[in-house]
Amino acid sequence: MIHFDNVHKAYRVNGRDIPALQPTSLQISAGEIFGLIGHSGAGKSTLLRLINRLEEPSGGRILIDGADATALDAAGLRRLRQRIGMIFQHFNLLASQSVAANVALPLKLAGERQGAAIDARVAQLLARVGLSEHADKYPAQLSGGQKQRVGIARALALEPKILLCDEATSALDPQTTGQVLQLLAELNRELGLTIVLITHEMEVIRRVCDRVAVLDGGEIVEQGAVADLFLHPQHPTTRRFVLEAEHVDEGEQQGDFAQVPGRILRLTFRGAATYAPLLGQLARDTGVDYSILAGRIDRIKDTPYGQLTLALSGGDPDSALARLAAADVHVEVLR
Repeated sequence: MIHFDNVHKAYRVNGRDIPALQPTSLQISAGEIFGLIGHSGAGKSTLLRLINRLEEPSGGRILIDGADATALDAAGLRRLRQRIGMIFQHFNLLASQSVAANVALPLKLAGERQGAAIDARVAQLLARVGLSEHADKYPAQLSGGQKQRVGIARALALEPKILLCDEATSALDPQTTGQVLQLLAELNRELGLTIVLITHEMEVIRRVCDRVAVLDGGEIVEQGAVADLFLHPQHPTTRRFVLEAEHVDEGEQQGDFAQVPGRILRLTFRGAATYAPLLGQLARDTGVDYSILAGRIDRIKDTPYGQLTLALSGGDPDSALARLAAADVHVEVLR
Protein backbone atom coordinates (compact mmCIF):
# COMPACT_ATOMS: atom_id res chain seq x y z
CA MET A 1 0.00 0.00 0.00
CA ILE A 2 2.86 2.40 0.83
CA HIS A 3 6.35 2.12 -0.66
CA PHE A 4 9.22 4.51 0.08
CA ASP A 5 12.00 4.21 -2.48
CA ASN A 6 15.15 5.96 -1.24
CA VAL A 7 13.08 8.89 0.12
CA HIS A 8 14.87 11.63 2.03
CA LYS A 9 14.01 15.04 3.42
CA ALA A 10 16.08 18.07 4.40
CA TYR A 11 14.97 21.52 5.56
CA ARG A 12 16.66 24.69 4.34
CA VAL A 13 17.66 26.77 7.38
CA ASN A 14 19.82 29.90 7.07
CA GLY A 15 21.20 28.74 3.76
CA ARG A 16 22.05 25.25 4.99
CA ASP A 17 20.30 21.92 4.39
CA ILE A 18 19.41 20.27 7.70
CA PRO A 19 18.60 16.58 7.15
CA ALA A 20 15.43 15.33 8.87
CA LEU A 21 15.12 11.94 7.15
CA GLN A 22 18.04 9.99 5.72
CA PRO A 23 17.52 8.05 2.45
CA THR A 24 14.84 5.53 3.44
CA SER A 25 13.28 2.52 1.73
CA LEU A 26 10.21 1.09 3.40
CA GLN A 27 7.18 -1.02 2.53
CA ILE A 28 3.87 -1.03 4.41
CA SER A 29 1.39 -3.72 3.40
CA ALA A 30 -2.31 -3.19 2.81
CA GLY A 31 -4.43 -3.79 5.89
CA GLU A 32 -1.65 -3.79 8.49
CA ILE A 33 -1.09 -1.51 11.46
CA PHE A 34 2.46 -0.21 11.09
CA GLY A 35 4.17 1.62 13.93
CA LEU A 36 6.90 4.25 13.75
CA ILE A 37 8.67 4.82 17.04
CA GLY A 38 11.43 7.22 17.96
CA HIS A 39 12.36 9.90 20.42
CA SER A 40 11.62 13.57 19.71
CA GLY A 41 13.52 14.71 16.62
CA ALA A 42 14.06 11.19 15.28
CA GLY A 43 12.21 11.97 12.04
CA LYS A 44 9.02 9.98 12.55
CA SER A 45 6.61 12.90 12.05
CA THR A 46 8.48 13.93 8.91
CA LEU A 47 8.20 10.40 7.53
CA LEU A 48 4.49 10.23 8.31
CA ARG A 49 3.72 13.60 6.72
CA LEU A 50 5.59 12.62 3.56
CA ILE A 51 2.96 9.94 2.90
CA ASN A 52 0.26 12.51 2.12
CA ARG A 53 2.79 15.13 1.04
CA LEU A 54 2.13 17.54 3.85
CA GLU A 55 5.91 17.54 3.64
CA GLU A 56 7.57 17.50 0.23
CA PRO A 57 10.41 14.98 -0.17
CA SER A 58 13.85 16.24 -1.12
CA GLY A 59 14.35 13.13 -3.23
CA GLY A 60 13.19 9.59 -3.88
CA ARG A 61 9.78 8.18 -4.81
CA ILE A 62 6.68 7.51 -2.71
CA LEU A 63 4.24 4.98 -4.16
CA ILE A 64 0.72 4.86 -2.72
CA ASP A 65 -1.33 1.86 -3.80
CA GLY A 66 0.91 1.56 -6.86
CA ALA A 67 0.69 5.22 -7.94
CA ASP A 68 3.68 7.58 -7.75
CA ALA A 69 2.54 10.22 -5.26
CA THR A 70 5.64 12.34 -5.89
CA ALA A 71 4.62 12.85 -9.52
CA LEU A 72 1.07 14.09 -8.87
CA ASP A 73 -0.12 17.54 -9.84
CA ALA A 74 -2.33 19.63 -7.55
CA ALA A 75 -5.57 17.95 -8.65
CA GLY A 76 -4.06 14.48 -8.32
CA LEU A 77 -2.73 15.34 -4.87
CA ARG A 78 -6.20 16.44 -3.74
CA ARG A 79 -7.63 13.11 -4.90
CA LEU A 80 -4.85 11.23 -3.11
CA ARG A 81 -5.49 13.05 0.16
CA GLN A 82 -9.17 12.11 0.02
CA ARG A 83 -8.01 8.48 0.33
CA ILE A 84 -5.77 9.21 3.33
CA GLY A 85 -7.33 10.15 6.66
CA MET A 86 -5.28 11.74 9.44
CA ILE A 87 -5.74 12.16 13.17
CA PHE A 88 -3.61 14.40 15.34
CA GLN A 89 -2.09 14.56 18.80
CA HIS A 90 -4.03 17.69 19.79
CA PHE A 91 -7.21 16.79 17.86
CA ASN A 92 -7.25 19.91 15.59
CA LEU A 93 -11.01 20.33 15.85
CA LEU A 94 -12.75 23.57 14.93
CA ALA A 95 -13.75 25.06 18.28
CA SER A 96 -16.58 27.14 16.82
CA GLN A 97 -18.23 24.17 15.11
CA SER A 98 -20.32 21.39 16.62
CA VAL A 99 -19.16 17.79 16.71
CA ALA A 100 -21.40 16.97 13.75
CA ALA A 101 -20.11 19.94 11.77
CA ASN A 102 -16.49 18.92 12.41
CA VAL A 103 -17.18 15.44 11.06
CA ALA A 104 -19.10 16.82 8.08
CA LEU A 105 -16.32 19.21 7.05
CA PRO A 106 -14.34 16.79 4.80
CA LEU A 107 -17.53 15.83 2.99
CA LYS A 108 -18.34 19.46 2.23
CA LEU A 109 -14.77 20.24 1.16
CA ALA A 110 -14.90 17.24 -1.20
CA GLY A 111 -17.96 18.72 -2.90
CA GLU A 112 -20.86 16.83 -1.33
CA ARG A 113 -23.90 19.12 -1.57
CA GLN A 114 -26.70 16.81 -0.49
CA GLY A 115 -27.52 17.71 3.11
CA ALA A 116 -29.35 14.44 3.71
CA ALA A 117 -26.36 12.41 2.50
CA ILE A 118 -24.01 14.38 4.74
CA ASP A 119 -26.28 13.99 7.77
CA ALA A 120 -26.60 10.24 7.20
CA ARG A 121 -22.85 9.75 6.88
CA VAL A 122 -22.13 11.87 9.98
CA ALA A 123 -24.72 9.95 12.01
CA GLN A 124 -23.19 6.65 10.89
CA LEU A 125 -19.67 7.74 11.86
CA LEU A 126 -20.65 9.17 15.24
CA ALA A 127 -22.52 5.97 16.06
CA ARG A 128 -19.44 3.93 15.16
CA VAL A 129 -17.18 5.90 17.54
CA GLY A 130 -19.82 5.99 20.29
CA LEU A 131 -20.67 9.70 20.18
CA SER A 132 -24.19 9.84 18.74
CA GLU A 133 -25.53 11.70 21.76
CA HIS A 134 -22.79 14.36 21.48
CA ALA A 135 -23.49 15.47 17.89
CA ASP A 136 -24.67 18.96 18.89
CA LYS A 137 -21.99 19.64 21.49
CA TYR A 138 -18.87 21.70 20.89
CA PRO A 139 -15.27 20.49 21.37
CA ALA A 140 -14.85 22.43 24.63
CA GLN A 141 -17.65 20.33 26.13
CA LEU A 142 -15.86 17.03 25.43
CA SER A 143 -13.16 15.05 27.22
CA GLY A 144 -9.84 14.38 25.54
CA GLY A 145 -10.87 10.87 24.56
CA GLN A 146 -14.14 12.12 23.09
CA LYS A 147 -12.30 14.78 21.09
CA GLN A 148 -10.01 12.13 19.64
CA ARG A 149 -13.01 10.00 18.70
CA VAL A 150 -14.41 13.00 16.83
CA GLY A 151 -11.05 13.28 15.07
CA ILE A 152 -11.23 9.62 14.10
CA ALA A 153 -14.78 9.99 12.78
CA ARG A 154 -13.73 13.04 10.75
CA ALA A 155 -10.73 11.16 9.33
CA LEU A 156 -13.04 8.35 8.16
CA ALA A 157 -15.59 10.64 6.52
CA LEU A 158 -14.36 10.07 2.96
CA GLU A 159 -13.85 6.30 3.40
CA PRO A 160 -10.06 6.39 3.15
CA LYS A 161 -7.84 3.39 2.52
CA ILE A 162 -5.07 4.73 4.78
CA LEU A 163 -5.26 6.28 8.24
CA LEU A 164 -2.28 8.27 9.57
CA CYS A 165 -2.08 8.70 13.35
CA ASP A 166 0.27 11.45 14.50
CA GLU A 167 0.90 10.76 18.24
CA ALA A 168 -2.84 10.15 18.50
CA THR A 169 -2.75 8.94 22.12
CA SER A 170 0.08 10.91 23.73
CA ALA A 171 -2.29 13.61 25.08
CA LEU A 172 -4.56 11.01 26.72
CA ASP A 173 -4.55 9.21 30.07
CA PRO A 174 -3.73 5.45 30.10
CA GLN A 175 -7.34 4.23 30.28
CA THR A 176 -8.48 6.49 27.44
CA THR A 177 -5.40 5.53 25.44
CA GLY A 178 -6.48 1.90 25.72
CA GLN A 179 -9.98 2.72 24.50
CA VAL A 180 -8.72 4.67 21.49
CA LEU A 181 -6.24 1.92 20.57
CA GLN A 182 -9.00 -0.66 20.80
CA LEU A 183 -11.16 1.46 18.48
CA LEU A 184 -8.32 1.74 15.95
CA ALA A 185 -7.77 -2.02 16.05
CA GLU A 186 -11.49 -2.63 15.46
CA LEU A 187 -11.56 -0.21 12.51
CA ASN A 188 -8.50 -1.92 11.05
CA ARG A 189 -10.28 -5.28 11.14
CA GLU A 190 -13.71 -4.07 10.04
CA LEU A 191 -12.67 -1.72 7.23
CA GLY A 192 -9.36 -3.24 6.15
CA LEU A 193 -7.69 0.10 6.83
CA THR A 194 -3.95 0.44 6.51
CA ILE A 195 -2.93 2.36 9.65
CA VAL A 196 0.40 4.10 10.14
CA LEU A 197 0.88 5.14 13.75
CA ILE A 198 3.73 7.17 15.22
CA THR A 199 4.52 7.22 18.91
CA HIS A 200 7.35 7.42 21.43
CA GLU A 201 5.84 4.67 23.59
CA MET A 202 6.68 1.01 22.98
CA GLU A 203 3.58 0.03 24.97
CA VAL A 204 1.37 1.55 22.25
CA ILE A 205 3.28 -0.40 19.59
CA ARG A 206 2.94 -3.64 21.58
CA ARG A 207 -0.81 -3.34 21.94
CA VAL A 208 -1.94 -2.73 18.36
CA CYS A 209 0.81 -2.87 15.73
CA ASP A 210 1.74 -5.73 13.40
CA ARG A 211 5.14 -4.37 12.39
CA VAL A 212 7.30 -1.48 13.55
CA ALA A 213 10.22 0.65 12.39
CA VAL A 214 12.52 2.29 14.94
CA LEU A 215 13.93 5.68 13.97
CA ASP A 216 16.99 7.39 15.39
CA GLY A 217 18.66 10.46 13.92
CA GLY A 218 16.45 10.43 10.83
CA GLU A 219 17.30 6.82 10.01
CA ILE A 220 15.46 3.52 10.39
CA VAL A 221 17.80 1.55 12.64
CA GLU A 222 15.63 -1.56 13.03
CA GLN A 223 12.34 -2.84 11.66
CA GLY A 224 10.29 -6.01 11.64
CA ALA A 225 7.45 -7.84 13.36
CA VAL A 226 6.56 -6.27 16.70
CA ALA A 227 7.03 -9.54 18.59
CA ASP A 228 10.56 -9.96 17.22
CA LEU A 229 11.66 -6.43 18.08
CA PHE A 230 9.93 -6.36 21.44
CA LEU A 231 11.25 -9.70 22.64
CA HIS A 232 14.67 -9.66 20.95
CA PRO A 233 15.72 -6.06 20.22
CA GLN A 234 19.02 -5.80 18.37
CA HIS A 235 19.73 -2.07 18.16
CA PRO A 236 20.54 -0.08 21.34
CA THR A 237 17.72 2.39 20.61
CA THR A 238 15.15 -0.41 20.34
CA ARG A 239 16.49 -1.99 23.50
CA ARG A 240 16.09 1.28 25.40
CA PHE A 241 12.47 1.58 24.29
CA VAL A 242 11.72 -1.98 25.41
CA LEU A 243 13.38 -1.50 28.80
CA GLU A 244 11.46 1.75 29.30
CA ALA A 245 8.19 -0.03 28.49
CA GLU A 246 9.00 -2.72 31.06
CA HIS A 247 10.24 -0.19 33.64
CA VAL A 248 13.56 -2.02 33.85
CA ASP A 249 16.94 -0.44 34.63
CA GLU A 250 19.33 -2.88 32.96
CA GLY A 251 22.37 -1.62 34.86
CA GLU A 252 20.69 -2.03 38.24
CA GLN A 253 19.35 -5.44 37.29
CA GLN A 254 22.77 -6.74 36.27
CA GLY A 255 24.21 -5.42 39.52
CA ASP A 256 21.60 -7.36 41.48
CA PHE A 257 22.36 -10.54 39.53
CA ALA A 258 26.07 -10.33 40.40
CA GLN A 259 25.29 -11.84 43.80
CA VAL A 260 23.26 -14.75 42.39
CA PRO A 261 25.03 -18.11 41.96
CA GLY A 262 24.61 -20.40 38.93
CA ARG A 263 23.89 -19.83 35.27
CA ILE A 264 21.62 -16.92 34.43
CA LEU A 265 19.27 -17.33 31.48
CA ARG A 266 16.55 -15.27 29.84
CA LEU A 267 13.76 -17.46 28.49
CA THR A 268 11.20 -16.24 25.96
CA PHE A 269 7.93 -18.14 25.47
CA ARG A 270 5.35 -17.42 22.76
CA GLY A 271 1.85 -18.66 22.17
CA ALA A 272 0.70 -21.84 23.93
CA ALA A 273 4.18 -22.42 25.41
CA THR A 274 3.62 -19.35 27.60
CA TYR A 275 1.23 -21.31 29.82
CA ALA A 276 2.88 -24.76 29.69
CA PRO A 277 4.40 -26.15 32.95
CA LEU A 278 7.86 -26.47 31.42
CA LEU A 279 9.92 -25.33 34.39
CA GLY A 280 8.45 -27.88 36.79
CA GLN A 281 9.07 -30.68 34.29
CA LEU A 282 12.59 -29.39 33.73
CA ALA A 283 13.44 -29.45 37.43
CA ARG A 284 12.10 -32.99 37.87
CA ASP A 285 13.73 -34.45 34.76
CA THR A 286 17.18 -32.81 34.93
CA GLY A 287 17.57 -32.18 38.65
CA VAL A 288 18.27 -28.46 38.24
CA ASP A 289 17.09 -25.93 40.78
CA TYR A 290 15.91 -22.57 39.48
CA SER A 291 15.22 -19.14 40.94
CA ILE A 292 13.05 -16.63 39.07
CA LEU A 293 14.91 -13.31 39.12
CA ALA A 294 12.59 -11.29 36.88
CA GLY A 295 9.68 -11.98 34.62
CA ARG A 296 6.61 -10.85 32.76
CA ILE A 297 3.65 -12.56 31.10
CA ASP A 298 1.59 -10.39 28.78
CA ARG A 299 0.36 -10.12 25.20
CA ILE A 300 1.75 -8.61 22.03
CA LYS A 301 -1.41 -7.66 20.17
CA ASP A 302 -3.26 -11.01 20.16
CA THR A 303 -0.30 -13.28 21.00
CA PRO A 304 0.56 -14.26 24.59
CA TYR A 305 4.22 -14.22 25.54
CA GLY A 306 6.36 -14.65 28.61
CA GLN A 307 9.91 -13.64 29.46
CA LEU A 308 11.62 -15.02 32.55
CA THR A 309 15.12 -14.42 33.85
CA LEU A 310 16.27 -17.49 35.77
CA ALA A 311 19.27 -18.67 37.76
CA LEU A 312 19.97 -22.40 37.28
CA SER A 313 22.08 -24.43 39.68
CA GLY A 314 22.76 -28.10 40.38
CA GLY A 315 21.61 -31.05 38.29
CA ASP A 316 22.37 -31.19 34.56
CA PRO A 317 22.08 -27.63 33.18
CA ASP A 318 23.20 -28.62 29.66
CA SER A 319 20.38 -31.13 29.42
CA ALA A 320 18.01 -28.45 30.72
CA LEU A 321 19.09 -26.05 27.96
CA ALA A 322 18.61 -28.72 25.31
CA ARG A 323 15.09 -29.49 26.57
CA LEU A 324 14.15 -25.82 26.52
CA ALA A 325 15.36 -25.46 22.93
CA ALA A 326 13.39 -28.58 21.94
CA ALA A 327 10.26 -27.02 23.49
CA ASP A 328 10.63 -24.00 21.16
CA VAL A 329 11.70 -21.71 23.98
CA HIS A 330 14.18 -19.00 23.01
CA VAL A 331 17.14 -19.11 25.42
CA GLU A 332 19.69 -16.36 26.00
CA VAL A 333 22.59 -17.17 28.29
CA LEU A 334 23.27 -13.97 30.24
CA ARG A 335 26.04 -15.47 32.36
